[in-house]
Amino acid sequence: MHQSTRITGLTGGGSDGWDVFLKARRMIADGIAVTELTIGEHDIRTAAPILQKMHAAAMSGHTGYAAVPGTDTLRDTVAARVQARTGVPTTRNNVVITPGGQAALFAAHMAACDPGDTALYIDPYYATYPGTLRGVGAIPQAIKTHAAEAFQPRAEELRAHSRNASSLLINTPNNPTGVVYSDATLSMIAETCQSDDLWLISDEVYDTQVWEGRHLSPRALPGMAERTLVVGSMSKSHAMTGSRCGWIVGPEAVIANLITLATHTTYGVPGYIQDASDFALKQGAAFEAEIAAPFQRRRALAKQVIARQNTVGLVPAQGAMYLMLDIRATGMTGEAFAYDLLETHHIAVMPGESFGTSAAGHIRVAMTIEDRAFEQALSKLCTHAEKRAA
Repeated sequence: MHQSTRITGLTGGGSDGWDVFLKARRMIADGIAVTELTIGEHDIRTAAPILQKMHAAAMSGHTGYAAVPGTDTLRDTVAARVQARTGVPTTRNNVVITPGGQAALFAAHMAACDPGDTALYIDPYYATYPGTLRGVGAIPQAIKTHAAEAFQPRAEELRAHSRNASSLLINTPNNPTGVVYSDATLSMIAETCQSDDLWLISDEVYDTQVWEGRHLSPRALPGMAERTLVVGSMSKSHAMTGSRCGWIVGPEAVIANLITLATHTTYGVPGYIQDASDFALKQGAAFEAEIAAPFQRRRALAKQVIARQNTVGLVPAQGAMYLMLDIRATGMTGEAFAYDLLETHHIAVMPGESFGTSAAGHIRVAMTIEDRAFEQALSKLCTHAEKRAA
């Protein structure tokens, strides 16, 4: 039977970028101990009070069909949080709740792009971005950045493609690089979106993990609220990756249509998950800082380890739970180095090439294991790179 080209072509005919990760998981299944520094999964679990709230909500009967747009309570809480953080007036009518940030990315592009439209995204990128764009029928177009410029987008690179596009997807703090886009970069992006009539889709799931500089939501820039769709999630800020609760914030008319889309696709998020998410958000900034603290500690440890050698370079680690490491001095590609490290030391990292061509010769390290084990694994990685460079 014929399958649609939309579903068979999600990866564009190549790898989806997860090959090293999947090999590491096969090794683990075979009983081999592997240190995983691959995916953005917290080494702590969802906090007990959140789970207790989830359990209480389920036991009290909030297990039936939930309101498709999200409960009024959660939408109000998300709106209040966004308004407090950005200063942009936001109500529940600007918010739709989604099954995690990934579903939000898909829905946002369904709103912004018709089949055959060009959808822009910044390279390096989170591995699912191109497939998400293909999934809605758009034509993905990567905007390259450069390691020497800390992967900040250039105006000329963006404007070379923006005139014929419908949307631009950005992510700051950035996965995989850990870079936070500067105010100047975001102003340039906003000016381009307005001059070339682009929708801006801003993936802000790491907005609570900023170590240097500040997080600026482009929705807060002049003239951008009416053309920006912000993607948020409970996964990274509250260690709730498995709960699958996210949102889109945008203009009321777009949100109304996204609610219609949800009616025909996901049909909402379980009510007890939403109740727990509302409870978690109301714990405030101090709780979010507690969830983020391990990554800030490990970033400091990593800077110490990397300062002791001259082979592995560190891209400015300004935010998120990742390090982007430059291993070009080894003479190896990021992919070759990742496979070699996995075979030799049973340490799994993600090749830079999993996230696009701009990160070739780099690897991404997730700071997602206990501090001492993380420091030891990173030291082994650096020693391995020094040997390969020699």
